[in-house]
Amino acid sequence: MSLFGRRPRPVHAPKLKPRRSSSDQAVNRVSLAELTPDLPRYLGQAASLQLSNFEVVSGAIAHSPTTRDKVALTRVARVSLSKLEGLLEEIERGGDRPEELMEYFAAPVESFRERTRSSDWHETVVTSYITASMLTDFFLALADGLPPAPRERIQKVLSDDPSHIIVEQLRSAIDAEPVLASRLALWGRRLVGDTLLVARSSLAVPGRVAPDEARLEPVFTELIAAHTRRMDALGLTA
Repeated sequence: MSLFGRRPRPVHAPKLKPRRSSSDQAVNRVSLAELTPDLPRYLGQAASLQLSNFEVVSGAIAHSPTTRDKVALTRVARVSLSKLEGLLEEIERGGDRPEELMEYFAAPVESFRERTRSSDWHETVVTSYITASMLTDFFLALADGLPPAPRERIQKVLSDDPSHIIVEQLRSAIDAEPVLASRLALWGRRLVGDTLLVARSSLAVPGRVAPDEARLEPVFTELIAAHTRRMDALGLTA
C-alpha cells in the first residue's frame, strides 16, 4: 500500500458528555493514576506508539517538498527515536524483551495507523503533530501511577517536545498556500476521535468494569483543549 494511500471511511469520534453546570451535582473526577496499567503493559504500548510515530515521520522525510522540510523533520524524527530508545531501555531494565512486549500491541497500533493514514505530505505531518502530541500528553499523565523510579525516568524521556519544529514548517506551508488551511483543519478534527480511542484503550480497568464516564470526561476534555491550542498555533480551527 502506498505510504499516503488512504481508504475512505466514516469518522466516528467518541462523544463526550457535556460539562455539568454549577447547579448540577459535583463530579468526583477520576485520577489517571488510579487506572495506570502495570509497568510492562504501559511500556509496551508507549514504545509501540512511539515506533509508529517514528515510522510516520521517517516516511514523511522522504516525501518532503524541500530540503528545509527534510532537515526539520529529521530533527523531529531524532527526538522520536530518542524517546523510543529510552522506553526500550526501561523495558530491558525490567528484565523484559522489547519485541515481546511490543508484539502484543502490533495489531492495534497498525490498525490505528491505517485509520489515520493520510493522503499527502501535509496531512502526514499534521498526523504526527496531533497524534504524537495528544498521546504524549496522555502517557505523561498516565505515568503518575507508576512506581517512583521508573516514573521519573519515563516522564523525563517523554517530556522532550519537538512540536515547535512542525508548527514552523506547517505555518510556512499554509502561508505559501492558504488553500491548505481548511483541508488541514478538517484532517486535524478527523484525527482526534481515533487518538482518544487509543488513549482510552490504555487504561487499566479493574475487573474489566467500565469506570464512571462522567468522572473520566474531564481527563479527555483536557486532551481536547490541548489539541485546540495546538491547532490555534497553526492558525487552524480545531
